[in-house]
Amino acid sequence: MGRAPWSARVPLDPLLRPTKHADGGVGRGPGGPPHNQRGSMSLQLAVILVPVVFGMMGFALDLGRLYLVRGELNQAAAAAAIAAASQLIGTATSLDHAGTVATQTLALNKYNFGSLTLGQDTGNLTSTITDPAYFASVAGAIGTDPNGASADGTTARHVQISVTADAPLLFWSLLSAGASRKTPVAVQVLAGVSAPLCTACGIEPFAIAAKDASDLLNFGLGDPAADVHYTFYYNCTGTVPTFLPNSGQSAAYTIINRYDSANTTVTEETDQLFRLGAAGLMSSTAPNPTGSPVPLGCVGIGDALEAVWVSPTFSAVPPTCTSALPPVALAALCGLYSRFDNLTLPTACTTGVTNYTALSAAYLPDTDIVTGQGDIYSTYFGNGRRVITVPVVDALAPNTATPMVVLGFRQFLVQLAADGTFLNPSDANGRFVATYIGSPMPVKQGYIDDRFAQSCPAPVTSGPGKVVLHR
Repeated sequence: MGRAPWSARVPLDPLLRPTKHADGGVGRGPGGPPHNQRGSMSLQLAVILVPVVFGMMGFALDLGRLYLVRGELNQAAAAAAIAAASQLIGTATSLDHAGTVATQTLALNKYNFGSLTLGQDTGNLTSTITDPAYFASVAGAIGTDPNGASADGTTARHVQISVTADAPLLFWSLLSAGASRKTPVAVQVLAGVSAPLCTACGIEPFAIAAKDASDLLNFGLGDPAADVHYTFYYNCTGTVPTFLPNSGQSAAYTIINRYDSANTTVTEETDQLFRLGAAGLMSSTAPNPTGSPVPLGCVGIGDALEAVWVSPTFSAVPPTCTSALPPVALAALCGLYSRFDNLTLPTACTTGVTNYTALSAAYLPDTDIVTGQGDIYSTYFGNGRRVITVPVVDALAPNTATPMVVLGFRQFLVQLAADGTFLNPSDANGRFVATYIGSPMPVKQGYIDDRFAQSCPAPVTSGPGKVVLHR
C-alpha cells in the first residue's frame, strides 16, 4: 500500500491554499487580497513614511544646525551688547561710540560654522542687524515700564542688540514647509550697567577723603551737574598748595598700597606705579599687601585696612607741602599723563620711571584731548581714558601704619590746564585739575555683593556699576 501524497497527509489551511478568482488571478485564499492590491498598499505606506523619515533626519541634522546658528548669533550679539554698554558713559556722543563698537564687534563674528559674515548677503542666505536700542532702565527695555522710551546719550544705561540670520535647511528643505531651503533665526540680547558695586576692580589708586561722610550720594563733593573743578594735590602737611586756575575746590590725594612684589611682568616699582596711573589697578593672584581679603586689583567698600603705598624702596607718607614730590606720586602722575599724550617724553618721567619710553608707547591717549575746563562733561566726546574712578575714604592716613576706611567710589574727568596744555607730572605738589562727574561710567570689573565680608551696605545706593548681560 503506497504512502499518501504529502498534501493529503498535512491538511492545508484554507486561507493558505491557492485559489483562483473570477478575474483569473490567484490569491492566498478566501480572505487574501490580490497581489496587485498588496503592491498598491506598499506604495501608499512608502509615500506616508518618506516625509516621516525626512522629518526625522531633519530633527537629527537640521535642528542641530539651527541650534548651532542660534548659539553663534547669540554669542555675537552678546559680545556686541557688552562692548556697546561699556561706552555708555553719560555723554552726548556716547551712543555714537556704542553703535560704532557694536558694529565692529559684530563684524568680527561669523555664523553657520563660522563661514558667513553677519550683515552680508551670501547667496540664498541673508542676515540683518537691527540698529541698537538704548534705554535708561531695564524695565524700559523689557517693556514693563510704560515710560521706557529710548534714552539719549546722557541717560542711556542699557543697550539691546537684535540680529536675524537665515539658517540653511537640508532634509527639511525636501518638505513643503522648507521649500525655500532656509529659515530665519532671530536673537535679542540686552546688556547694561549693573547696580552700584561693593567692590570695584581696575580703578585708579588715587584715594581722596570725603568732604562729608554723611552724604552717601556725593560725599560732599558737590552736584555732578554743577561742573565743579577740583585741584587735586598730593597729600602733604603744612600750608595747602595754591589752587590751579579755574578750580574752586581742592582735594588732597594719596596713592593706596598696591605694590605687587610677585609681579613678573611689570617688576620694577616705578613701572608698576606708572601702569597704575595709566590704566588702573592690575589683576594679580598675590595677596593684598594691606592684609585685606579684597584682591590686589580691587578696592572694597567698608574695607578698614586700606593703606598708603609702602614698599622696600619707596613710601607715600605725606611730606611737607614745601618738599619735593615723592617718587611714588611722580611715577603715578606720569601714567596719568599718558592719557593725554604718549609721544612726548617729559624729562621728569624719563628719569622718574625706569622704563617710561617703552611703557608709554603701550597706552594710547584719550580720543578727546581738547574738551577743556570751559565745557561741561556731557560735551566730552572721548573714550573714557580721561575718566578716573577713585576710592573715597573717611580720612587720608598720615603714615603707612594708619589704615583708612573705604566709603565708596566716585569719578572725575581729568582736565587740561587752563591754557589748554596737558597736566604737568613734575608739578611740585603733584597738582592737576579734575571735574567731579559722579559715577556715570561703568568700571572694568567688580562685585555687587559683599563677598569679602567688608560690611559693605546692601545694597549700595549710589556709585559706579559694571557691564552685565541681562538676557
